Amino acid sequence: MMRLIKSFGYAWNGIKTCISTESNFRIHISLSILVIIAGCFLNINPLEWIMIFVSIGFVLCMEMLNTAVEKLCDLVHKEIHPIIKTVKDIAAGAVMLSTFIAIICGAIIFIPKIYFLIKSMNLL
Repeated sequence: MMRLIKSFGYAWNGIKTCISTESNFRIHISLSILVIIAGCFLNINPLEWIMIFVSIGFVLCMEMLNTAVEKLCDLVHKEIHPIIKTVKDIAAGAVMLSTFIAIICGAIIFIPKIYFLIKSMNLL
């Protein structure tokens, strides 16, 4: 039981480190909060909430993995190295791809709701 508690502590330390040191992680969290507020305002359904939270979790996890890869690469090879650059670029690409997927999911959920909201206000 103590090992389990310690492992949660290590995981929490990793999250705190990303929040305190990684500006991109803070940007993703800020945007996630805005999406959650929009979801509350637009009254999205339970399945849409699942998609939103899976998308948010996917992006945040990819950002954390990217950070871990970058830190490890910097430890292994301090100078610029073509293979290290490739590894870092691939990890950054994974974050970008996960973000694009999240944006597409958000667009599928929010655009129709925003459209009908604007239409109901006779603004179109």
